[in-house]
Amino acid sequence: MLNSRRKKRGRALRNKQTGIAATSLVAVTLGGIAFLPGSASAQTPSPLGEWQYSVGVPLQKMWQPNIPDWQVRIGVATSFQPRFEGSDRYHVVAGPSIDVRYKDLFFLSSGEGFGVNFAQGANWRVSLAAVYDLGRRGQDDPQELNGLGNINVAPGLKLAGEYVVSKDFPLVIRADVRRYFGGSNGWIGDLGAYMPMPGSSKTFFWFAGPNVSLADSTYMNSWFGVNQEQAAHSQYPQYHASAGFKSVGFGVSAIWLFNKHWFATADGAFEQLVGGAGNSPIVRTRATGVADVSINYRF
Repeated sequence: MLNSRRKKRGRALRNKQTGIAATSLVAVTLGGIAFLPGSASAQTPSPLGEWQYSVGVPLQKMWQPNIPDWQVRIGVATSFQPRFEGSDRYHVVAGPSIDVRYKDLFFLSSGEGFGVNFAQGANWRVSLAAVYDLGRRGQDDPQELNGLGNINVAPGLKLAGEYVVSKDFPLVIRADVRRYFGGSNGWIGDLGAYMPMPGSSKTFFWFAGPNVSLADSTYMNSWFGVNQEQAAHSQYPQYHASAGFKSVGFGVSAIWLFNKHWFATADGAFEQLVGGAGNSPIVRTRATGVADVSINYRF
């Protein structure tokens, strides 16, 4: 009987902490800082997990059924990230962070892109969005990328779905697939999951979870392959990167509330390149990471 009461109290406390975190979160979540201007030599893809760009958004309706028509947040962000995917050298880039949502239907987000939730329920949503890939330039790391040419900036489409298990167990499962037109000109998809972590409060809350990425051979060879022409002009031998798993990773996202309008976010992620990506001669280290922070204002 005593053990049963203790278990019930423990579950109630966990649910209360999750509810506090989610209720606060829905008012401010940005979900990452994917947009970094070209003038700052930003690189994509990023070691951030795809779920970190929309962290907390699908939890909103579970604790706040009446969502405001407009939710607008803007901020400034900086990121410490590899010079290119697989690089062992890092640099700092900076830029704006933007998130605008209308009636839980349309969104314009530096993380999720410009899109619409075209199908949704109380604990799930499916969205289609226009996105972008900032590519890779040889000048970002002439020592390693000389002779490989550039991967041009390219637009793309992203189909994504998110599902929350329940209020008692607020695990969020997310899957997406992206197709770029130009640049890498290929397909890439992600499967990830995250949930609120213990220690969240009304002024601080954090989330953590894993992520795995897969890509087709066109995408893999754009980023990790070396064709005959590239081999003739660079230090690398010819290499074909086959389709399949690209990377596995783990991320953490946190938010601090200062007052009704101002808040800060921090994201960190670890990525391990695998398969055809990890074996590429371009890759200097399979294990890379990213850390970013932002200061934001909510209207």
